[in-house]
Amino acid sequence: MNTFTIVFLIALVISYSIQFWLSMRQKSYVLKHRDSVPQAFSKSVSLAAHQKAADYTIEKSKLGDIDSIVGIVFLLLLTLGGGISLAFEFWSGFDLAPMLASLGAVATIYLVMTLVEIPTSLYQTFVIEEKYGFNKNTLKQFFKDQALSIMLVLVIGMPILALILWVMDSIGSLWWLYAWAILMFFSLLMSWLFPTVIAPLFNKFTPMEEGSLKQRIQALLERCGFSSNGIFIMDGSRRSGHGNAYFTGLGNNKRIVFFDTLINSLDEEELEAVLAHELGHFKCKHVIKMLAASAVMTLISFAILGWLITQEWFFTGLGVQVQSNAAALLLFMLVSPVFTVFMQPISAYFQRKFEFEADEFATRNAKAGKMISGLVKLYEENASTLTPDPLYSAFHYSHPPAAIRIAHIEEKMQTA
Repeated sequence: MNTFTIVFLIALVISYSIQFWLSMRQKSYVLKHRDSVPQAFSKSVSLAAHQKAADYTIEKSKLGDIDSIVGIVFLLLLTLGGGISLAFEFWSGFDLAPMLASLGAVATIYLVMTLVEIPTSLYQTFVIEEKYGFNKNTLKQFFKDQALSIMLVLVIGMPILALILWVMDSIGSLWWLYAWAILMFFSLLMSWLFPTVIAPLFNKFTPMEEGSLKQRIQALLERCGFSSNGIFIMDGSRRSGHGNAYFTGLGNNKRIVFFDTLINSLDEEELEAVLAHELGHFKCKHVIKMLAASAVMTLISFAILGWLITQEWFFTGLGVQVQSNAAALLLFMLVSPVFTVFMQPISAYFQRKFEFEADEFATRNAKAGKMISGLVKLYEENASTLTPDPLYSAFHYSHPPAAIRIAHIEEKMQTA
C-alpha cells in the first residue's frame, strides 16, 4: 500500500471522527437543554418554540451524519475504489481530443456526485422542512432547480475549466499563478453578474414599493453613505418559510434583497436594524477582507497543486492510474477538505468576529433594541436553536450563538 494512501486514510478517519464527535456533542447538548428556555429569552420565546427549534436542529444533525457517511463511502469509491480512473478511461475510449475527453470525465464525476446528493436534499426538503412547517417547495420546482443548477455549471463552469486546463498544459511550471488569476477574475465577474443574470433564473425580484419602509431604508442608506442598484423583494416564500435579507453584487451592481417572508415577519424598525447589520459588513470592509482571504487561500492551494501534480505518489496513492492535469485538479478538490478540517474553527472565528462588528455598526445606526427583537423573531421563526454546543458552534457557526450575540449588543447599548 502506498505511503500516501495510509496518510490519506488516517486523515480521513481523523477528519470525520472529529465531525461525528462534534455532531454527537451538538445533539446531546441541544437535547439536554430542550425543556427549558434560556433565561435571556424566557420572556420572548415560548417553550413550544424552543422545543421545536431543538427537535429541528437534532433532526437536521442526524441527516447530516447520514450525509457524511454517504460522502465518505462515495469519496473512497471515487478515489481508492477507482471511480475517477474509470471515468477517464471511459472517455479516453472515444475519438476525442484529450481536452474534450478530460472535460467529459470531470462532467461525469460532477453529475454523479450531484445525483448522489439528491436523496438527502429531497429528505431535507420534503420530510424535515415539511414536518416543521417551512417547506413551500414542490417536486416540480425542486427538480427544475436541480436541472438549472447543473446546466449553469456545464455552460459556465466547463469553459472556465477548459481554459484552466489549457493553461496547465501550455504555460509551464508557473501555470498555477495564471490559473489563479483566471479563477479570481471569473469569481469577481460572477459576483458582479449574479444579481442581474444568475439569481433571476431562480427567483423573482420585485422592486420595493414606495412607502414608509422604503423611505426608512433610503434614509438609512444616506446616513451610512451607501449606494445600491435598488432595493428588491425576493419571492423566497415560493420555496421556504425561512426569512433572510442580504446584499449581493459588486461595484455599481450591488442590490439589497429582502425575502418576502422577512418583510411579513418584522416591523419596519426591525427591518431597518437588520439592514443596518448587513450594511455594517460593507462599511467594515468585511466583503473585501473575505475576498482577499479567499484569494490568498486559493493561491496557496494552486501552488500546492502545482507541486503535487509532479508527484506520482499523489495519483497512485489515491487510486488513480491516469496521470493528467484534469485528474489532479479533480483529486485535489475532492481530497483537500480531508486535510483542512483544522481550518474550520479559524474561519468560523473570523466570521463571528465580523458579525460582532456588523452588530456594533447596526447599534450605532439603528435602534439596538429593535435589532435584538428582530433577531429573536428570526431565531424563533427559523427554528434556530438557542442552545448550541459551544465546541460545535466554534467549528460550524459563522454567526455567534444567540445568547452571546444578543448579550454583546446589550453591552454596546449600555456603553453607548
